[in-house]
Amino acid sequence: MKFTLAILVILIPILMGAVCDRATPLPADKNHNTIDENTELMIDTLIIKVESKEFTATLLNNLSAAAFKAMLPLTMSMTELNGNEKFFELPQNLPTNASNAGVIKSGDLMLWGSNTLVLFYETFATSYSYTKLGKIDNPAGIAAAVGSGNVTVTIELQ
Repeated sequence: MKFTLAILVILIPILMGAVCDRATPLPADKNHNTIDENTELMIDTLIIKVESKEFTATLLNNLSAAAFKAMLPLTMSMTELNGNEKFFELPQNLPTNASNAGVIKSGDLMLWGSNTLVLFYETFATSYSYTKLGKIDNPAGIAAAVGSGNVTVTIELQ
């Protein structure tokens, strides 16, 4: 009897551990694709107006993007930099979670430091760290729309 009780005392925690360690299925997005556990879920859709062109963009689900969203709608004169980005100094600091992106993609909307909004219109490698805010869903034509100089851009919720 003591032997059976001893085996049960040993086996029950082992079996319970095996059940508890079972992986929970990952969530799926609206297209039923499995979302990687490291993916930040996308939330709000934005309209980015560059002169007469409009682009839809998706805002990430993070504290920085939420603080940026609270500032919208926003019309700004964005300054050209390096032939690959436009930037604007926001009127207030936002929370940050900067990391080295490695490669910036055309259409990325990011925060440099705590108050510089950057819209990238070219893809390139970088060693700089940015906080991701969102991205243009289909960036085809963004480089032509923003041109080579400063440009007026409006960002608003859809």
